Amino acid sequence: MSKQEQILSSIEVASQRIGTTWPLYSFVTSNPMSGYEKLPFEDAVHEAGRFLKSKTYPSASVYKQALENEDIDQVILKEMLKKAELFKSPEVYLMEMESDENMPTEKPTSKLDVVMSKWLAAFMDEGMAEWQMPYKEKGFYQAWRALAIYDSDINKPSIKHLPKTSIEALEQVLNAHNISDYTEVFSAHIAALSGWTGYIKHRMDTNSVWQQQFPITIKDYLAVRLTIANHLSMPLELSTENSENESIIKLKHLWLKAWEATFQNKLVSDLKTSNTSFDLSENKNKSVDAQLVFCIDTRSEMIRRHVEASGNYETYGYAGFFGIAADYQHYQEDISIKSCPPIVGSPYKITETPNERLVEQDTNFKNEKKQTKAKIHILKRLKNMLPSSFGFVEGAGAFYGLSILGQSFAPKSYFKIKNRNNRDYESFCQPQIAYNEGNKENQDIAIEEKVAIVKSGFDLMGWDQFAPLVVFAGHGSHTANNPFGSSLDCGACAASPGRHNARLLASLANDKWVRRSLKIDHNINIPADTIFIGAEHNTTTDEIVLFDSHLPESHAERIQILKKNLEKAQETATSERLNVTSGSVELAQKKSLNWGETRPEWGLAKNAAFIVGSRDLTASMQLDGRCFMHSYNWTSDTEGDALAGIMGGPMVVTQWINNHYYFSAVDNDKFGGGSKITHNITGQFGVVQGNGGDLKMGLPLQSLKASDTEMYHQPLRLTTIIHAPLGRVELILRRNKHLEMLLDNEWMYLKVIDTNDSNRFKTYKKNYNWSIDKSGISKNKIEKNQPLELKLTNSRI
Repeated sequence: MSKQEQILSSIEVASQRIGTTWPLYSFVTSNPMSGYEKLPFEDAVHEAGRFLKSKTYPSASVYKQALENEDIDQVILKEMLKKAELFKSPEVYLMEMESDENMPTEKPTSKLDVVMSKWLAAFMDEGMAEWQMPYKEKGFYQAWRALAIYDSDINKPSIKHLPKTSIEALEQVLNAHNISDYTEVFSAHIAALSGWTGYIKHRMDTNSVWQQQFPITIKDYLAVRLTIANHLSMPLELSTENSENESIIKLKHLWLKAWEATFQNKLVSDLKTSNTSFDLSENKNKSVDAQLVFCIDTRSEMIRRHVEASGNYETYGYAGFFGIAADYQHYQEDISIKSCPPIVGSPYKITETPNERLVEQDTNFKNEKKQTKAKIHILKRLKNMLPSSFGFVEGAGAFYGLSILGQSFAPKSYFKIKNRNNRDYESFCQPQIAYNEGNKENQDIAIEEKVAIVKSGFDLMGWDQFAPLVVFAGHGSHTANNPFGSSLDCGACAASPGRHNARLLASLANDKWVRRSLKIDHNINIPADTIFIGAEHNTTTDEIVLFDSHLPESHAERIQILKKNLEKAQETATSERLNVTSGSVELAQKKSLNWGETRPEWGLAKNAAFIVGSRDLTASMQLDGRCFMHSYNWTSDTEGDALAGIMGGPMVVTQWINNHYYFSAVDNDKFGGGSKITHNITGQFGVVQGNGGDLKMGLPLQSLKASDTEMYHQPLRLTTIIHAPLGRVELILRRNKHLEMLLDNEWMYLKVIDTNDSNRFKTYKKNYNWSIDKSGISKNKIEKNQPLELKLTNSRI
């Protein structure tokens, strides 16, 4: 292997030691330590600490709050401590953890980091700067090479003579030093600015328009960074010693496990208490007025309860992209955005097509769009161009002052005036689906594929009966002046609202040819009087908007009754969420419109579990918005295909979300977003704290903490509970090595309500060992007419 090949190989390995930083406009929650998932959790966080200098477990103060709130059961904690031969009281160990955290640690800001952050911000700008950095089209290394002599921080005679390519620059620097392990050196320098390098990874992985026009790679980053370090006589080998006390780390790991076990025991106990029977046939013939399908998002748990209480309704949980692997092109935009999980390709594209009868509205809409774009362009030029900026500020000051007063003291009226010309495009447009790539691009997809999309949804949810009204409700968060707004949208839609996918699925299910094929080819008979409706759940205000402008008059009365009941559900849901007895809807609306609101809503904070099963399992429970919930009927999924899809897709995505919240909570400085109060947006894609530094890669403090000292999100690893035959679950695991790895390495937990063994709760242990959870044993008998399951002889209980 040549020297350059060794360098490239080491860069590839080192790059896996950081996560991906997603841009603000598509802020996807993902595990920032996904590159370490091949290691057991305890080893992984220790290894990450070496390079990232990160904290990996909750602080002593957080554990103290959990203990005082009885979120950690002292009996469980003491038992775990005793097994580890730790015999002091929990209070003593809390004091030891606190003392260790109070030890002074030096974290000097490296001049190298400051210089690199400046260059990265200038090069990676995505349209915020009016004057772009020269030579960007040549790539990061070449642009820096051409401009480095003008940088007063590194202006040395030797900087004028640089190698022509980044790989040659790396080779030159490494030849000047006696370095034996390139991977260690590269890992340390990549981790030094893990937010920025994580965003470089994102641009490389997605090959975005900006990356195509102005390419940057981890290789370029390292070439520039190590060259600067060399010219400034800085050491190339950075410290990779873990500064955390190993005995304290082991102690914190035990406390985390005790906290998780306490949560799991309570959840299992509540599930058992709430279910006198696990028989799914009890409500099989129940007639309902409407069925509403929500995303599996934790925020859906509360609104589903309130919708069910408002009328004779049934709710379901389904991943919020509604099984449509597509990009979406907004009616007002010229480019498309991803509208399905990042781990899924986008063979399709969703677009909006004006109804032929409403061409006049379409023409007005387009004219208004052009006028708005022109106004925005002119204002930006006036604000940013040097000759006009001072005069613009002086002249427009009064106008902007009035604007701020309006946003602050009369937000509802302000936004009503501001958006007075905005048209609801859903009222005159119909969603369309076409191919997204290849020689079929923009062509309508085949009828067989439309049928497959609809059938897949029915199969995953175990549907065999249909109400007169069936609502697919995507979700989105509507807030003002919120850089992290997309983090509150649908994670299953790559941090976009789910309304587009919901509208399209409803449109496909209403298609007469799709229905005909479902009936003839798949024996799925949708009643003639059943109509499907797209909708959106606004998670900031709990309003549910039905997109019903194209529906027949025959269902008008039913729809009006549903709308009134959804308004009732909004009132009761916001009252519970905001903990007020009156004016809850107005308060929620005010929070969504307030430009100074640092916490318009809690997002997915407190998430801790993923429940896969019938709604009957949880219908009588108050889960406090802590659980993702995916509908599943094990009796209709005899081959296990639907469950395999749920475990391989939504279960992985919820684990991503859970770990994103976990690491943002335990070390917000390294993995989180810092305080919104001192955020500065950079390049239109990210934020930095104050006037510079590393790019923030995770959630802000206001999305995680109730106050400066009080936690809100409880940093626990995800617990999945599946109601199905254990043999079926295990067979799926054995076919999916990634899931097996996540479980064996304790990045998540799995419990199965085993329908083939009296619905006992069984917990997965490493290497396919299962333990019976005594607190969750169901007293009811084995259900009748159960399909035979494969018995895996090497499973051990």
